[in-house]
Amino acid sequence: MSGLRVCVVIPTLNEEENIGTTIDDFRREGFENIFVIDGGSTDRTVEIVKARGVRVGIQSGKGKGQAVAEAFEILDEDVIILVDGDGTYAASDAKKLLEPIEKGIAEHVVGNRLSGYEKGAFSKLNLIGNKLLNFVFRVTYGVELYDILSGYRALVKDLYKSVNLRKTGFEVETELTVETIAKGFRIMEVPVTYRKRGGTTKLSPLKDGARIASTIYNLLARYSPGRYLYFFGAFLILLGFFTGIYTVYEWFKHITHQLLAILTALLIITGMQIIIFGVISDFVFRGNSEIRRELIALRSEIKRLEERKSGGYTDKQDTQQKL
Repeated sequence: MSGLRVCVVIPTLNEEENIGTTIDDFRREGFENIFVIDGGSTDRTVEIVKARGVRVGIQSGKGKGQAVAEAFEILDEDVIILVDGDGTYAASDAKKLLEPIEKGIAEHVVGNRLSGYEKGAFSKLNLIGNKLLNFVFRVTYGVELYDILSGYRALVKDLYKSVNLRKTGFEVETELTVETIAKGFRIMEVPVTYRKRGGTTKLSPLKDGARIASTIYNLLARYSPGRYLYFFGAFLILLGFFTGIYTVYEWFKHITHQLLAILTALLIITGMQIIIFGVISDFVFRGNSEIRRELIALRSEIKRLEERKSGGYTDKQDTQQKL
């Protein structure tokens, strides 16, 4: 990894069946720097981790999101690989995640499980829910990502130190994705293998699916305030449209609804004003996003020049070497 310091971060909660083999698999792939953040396991998870000489942190709160946020605060490596401890992800795919970062074409790389999963890795309900949530995300955000819920990711230090994670549960993957694009960092996907989980899942398809869907919309205010207002404004206009139809229909029957007519006008006017505010806020936000991207690119270029200087190279020497 061109001298980059990489740390594999594994959030755990009662993963005694799989955590040992997960650690062993990553070590076989050459990853010795591993950090387990445990959510208060009541089984032998922590004991197994310590027996392998791996660093363990006991999170101060509850939930996967809180564990990830706490790990980000503790660590200081150049790149973090975030992976679940349930044995569903292959350690051999980690280098696929690191490759785009090494080439400098992305700061956040997501392992796309839906491109290659084993039979039985997803239940029918989970698979349908995943595809539906990803479709909603693409339509809402206009970003071509197909597995925003993947727990297998690689993030550079500038990114994981700047994200503001507020979700404490399984919505953390969605929040990480939104924070990345909202802050102007580059994100991309690579195909990974997804295996059938060992043990019972902690994910409730309907309950957690509803929370993730709600998160996708609520986080829209961070990524694009304009789009967030568009949906709300359109809803008011649509509501005013239906009340207007009813008012007109009743008027033809010689029944007057003056208050309802006033409400209809207010709904439509308010909805239009909200959409106009959305256009203005979206324009301002996109301008700020462009500035962020330019600052990130400038910071990367300065860092690259500093590394070259520290290595004793000058632009002239570099040019001569290329020739």
